[in-house]
Amino acid sequence: MVHIALFSALGIFFSVGSWQLAVWIDETRHKNKKYRAATACAKKAGKPLLVAGGPWGTKGFRQRLNMPAHGNGDVCLDIDRSAFDGHPHGVIGDVTQIPFLDKSFGAAFASHLVEHLPTTDDAKGALAELNRVAEAVFIVYPSRQSIAAWVKREHHLWVWQKGNVTYLEQRGNSEGKKRGKYP
Repeated sequence: MVHIALFSALGIFFSVGSWQLAVWIDETRHKNKKYRAATACAKKAGKPLLVAGGPWGTKGFRQRLNMPAHGNGDVCLDIDRSAFDGHPHGVIGDVTQIPFLDKSFGAAFASHLVEHLPTTDDAKGALAELNRVAEAVFIVYPSRQSIAAWVKREHHLWVWQKGNVTYLEQRGNSEGKKRGKYP
């Protein structure tokens, strides 16, 4: 009887682990595809690529292992210097108030950034700013299939796209829970 319970528990553990590995692989492919598209778009426009959110993220292990979350871009913007430490053109700045002129960049790439903003209004402001400074904007966000996306306390929003519309939803049981879309 104990063996059946143990094998059942192991089966569930490996099934969930395999499912989450498949979700992570799919998210990584999607992120890399969007980064390549952003790079090509910037190159075609003959302008630099802005990466909002540094390639190291806020996890020091990525930098120690020299494993960036994505490419560097030509300019990196983040509120935390450690997220782009060592990048020759890193800029400390807030994505809701980007310190560059209109259409300075051929493309902007923001990976796993928008869901960290506190409100849907902040996210709309960030998307407006990215669209102001870049010819095209490419965003990446966690899948709702990812268990990690559900449990990370610093994720305040759900983000998803259909066509050219980005949808935003306030997470949790917060007062004034809102949905929004951009544009």
